[in-house]
Amino acid sequence: MSALKSDNEVIQRVLQHASAHTTDMGDEVWREPVENYQSKQRFDEEMEIFKRLPMVYCPSGALPEPGDFVARPLAGVPLVVVRGDDGVVRAFHNSCRHRGMKLAEGSGNARGFVCPYHAWAYGLDGGLRNIPGRDGFPDLDAAQHGLVQAHAVERGGLVFVTQKAPLSEGALASLPELMEPGQEVFEYSDFTDDANWKLLLETSMEGYHIKALHNTSFYPFGFDNLNVVETDGANSRIVFPFRRIEKLRSKPESDWRADGMLTYVYQMFPNTRLATLSSHFLLVILEPVSPTCSRWIIYRLRPKSADNDPVDLEKSVRDAAFIKDTGVIEDRAAACGIQEGLAGSGNTHFTFGRFEKAVVHFHQHLDAHLKMLGELNA
Repeated sequence: MSALKSDNEVIQRVLQHASAHTTDMGDEVWREPVENYQSKQRFDEEMEIFKRLPMVYCPSGALPEPGDFVARPLAGVPLVVVRGDDGVVRAFHNSCRHRGMKLAEGSGNARGFVCPYHAWAYGLDGGLRNIPGRDGFPDLDAAQHGLVQAHAVERGGLVFVTQKAPLSEGALASLPELMEPGQEVFEYSDFTDDANWKLLLETSMEGYHIKALHNTSFYPFGFDNLNVVETDGANSRIVFPFRRIEKLRSKPESDWRADGMLTYVYQMFPNTRLATLSSHFLLVILEPVSPTCSRWIIYRLRPKSADNDPVDLEKSVRDAAFIKDTGVIEDRAAACGIQEGLAGSGNTHFTFGRFEKAVVHFHQHLDAHLKMLGELNA
């Protein structure tokens, strides 16, 4: 996303669209088979892609101090990510090298990891530090029995984890500095929905549905089907403007500000989005559980204001609750309703039109990576 428009360029484009009653449009129509939202074979192939791409695991702000860790599955594989005493973030398979027991659950702070089964102990660097009854394992090489590591890297205020030799750079190929590394996490939540991960992801990639689905929540404050859509590499950025942006027409461009006028929604391929608002940032990671079930992993973070001070926490919490309790619920219900509808034979495919440019872009890159995977396995 190295060539994204500036705030003023986006504002200018939004005002032009508002005057002309237009929106950014794609070049083509895409037909996606509904089987791709149901097939176990397709799901397994997508999970293999997840293991072969840098995947957003958590924000850097979730690991502010040495010993801070987050443990959860990624593509069905239990992992634990921890910040070491040297400040470096590392990722490990969350599995004791003795009998495979999980070492950590959820998040917290630890000086190391001790297996709850037989108390084998590991350092923050993954090294095996202690085996109770060491004489029972006379030939075991401790240096070869540290935790199995996955590749972790911090970029743009986010922690990315890659489990296998990558198919591509994925989201990292074109990623701006989206957040500050120390940006404060003020709320975390997770839950599951009975819908394919792609159905849930697609809800935030277009504004064609705003008036119909969000008639009493977002539509009174925003436009219907007015978006600026930018793509670069496998990622995209969709801009959702507020109606109050019209006030900027009477001001010189030097006084234009995006805060409170625009919501930027960054789609990081394949399964993560970050919505940046003036009062809070909303990071959503959609972790597939099965072809028809997905886990939402949500971090809400407090940004800095224009004068470089943290935004008032009460305002962040209040505005985040509005997003959570209105628009997100409506989007979730829509995706789950679509998944239920797939039980019948009403559709053989979904048709994504030119108003859904970012959705088409996503499916094009997902198909391209499936092709790469097929060539790798050939």
